[in-house]
Amino acid sequence: MKKLLPTSTAGSLPKPSWLAQPETLWSPWKLQDEGLVEGKQDALRLSLQEQQQAGIDIVSDGEQTRQHFVTTFIEHLDGVDFEKRETVRIRDRYDASVPTVVGAVTRQKPVFVEDARFLRQQTKQPIKWALPGPMTMIDTLYDAHYKSREKLAWEFAKILNQEAKELEAAGVDIIQFDEPAFNVFFDEVNDWGIATLEKAIEGLKCETAVHICYGYGIKANIDWKNTLGSEWRQYEEAFPKLQKSNIDIISLECHNSRVPMDLIELIRGKKVMVGAIDVANNTIETPEEVASTLRKALQFVDTDKLYPCTNCGMAPLSRAVARGKLNALSAGAEIVRKELSIQP
Repeated sequence: MKKLLPTSTAGSLPKPSWLAQPETLWSPWKLQDEGLVEGKQDALRLSLQEQQQAGIDIVSDGEQTRQHFVTTFIEHLDGVDFEKRETVRIRDRYDASVPTVVGAVTRQKPVFVEDARFLRQQTKQPIKWALPGPMTMIDTLYDAHYKSREKLAWEFAKILNQEAKELEAAGVDIIQFDEPAFNVFFDEVNDWGIATLEKAIEGLKCETAVHICYGYGIKANIDWKNTLGSEWRQYEEAFPKLQKSNIDIISLECHNSRVPMDLIELIRGKKVMVGAIDVANNTIETPEEVASTLRKALQFVDTDKLYPCTNCGMAPLSRAVARGKLNALSAGAEIVRKELSIQP
């Protein structure tokens, strides 16, 4: 990306009300069969248009064709029984009824490749596609087969690598792996989490990113954040090893969080998608608030490596709020671009 401070989103954007229940995670589809296929494509086009109108530089599908950023991918794999469910603790935060791994996990066919190809046909802009990371995938399942988080993560990493290579062939410019679990399981992250992530990107020529945040703006996540104290230093655990990894871009949460900005120094040299939009409330940031976050980040990120972004996905927000936040992100980035261009 040659443009200075190219903007992007972390992932999901709100779905239109005719496709799924607004402001709801895991909302069931309102359409069926061919109508659902067309509806998803229409929603993808609409999401792309809203990003373009807001001036977003690196666009995505807004995750319009999936119910959830993790489970929709897993649904397409063999070895996971969605009828056989168990209750597990998700990222040490809340209980959820999840499917069970009952056999070897395999991918019989591409999951998102047709959707990515469709997005590629709609725009000449750089496109980013998000996949769940191996560690976050295993944290949303009950494993009755491998009985080892690490073994299951390695199997998922191989499957993700297959999918990523086909997404790259479909014209995706940046493949992002969502790993909110990296902010929780610190020993596992350093023992094998980053290694499995590198397996997932093995052989890719397109750019790769890992997104690590504090989660959607849902009650369980907000309650968890309230227990973390005055400083959120979780990034300190994973950043040193990520800095040495083959991942090109680190995507993280900044605005309205208690993450000390100087932790970004630990990944100096990497491209950084700096979350300058809070997704945990309905208040639309002013362009100046966005610009302020970006200025602070520029103390620790090289100018040509800073990518203004959102803290996390915006699926639980209303479309009007999400639209306003995207506009603020673009306007705030433009303020800082102009300041940088007039510096001696």
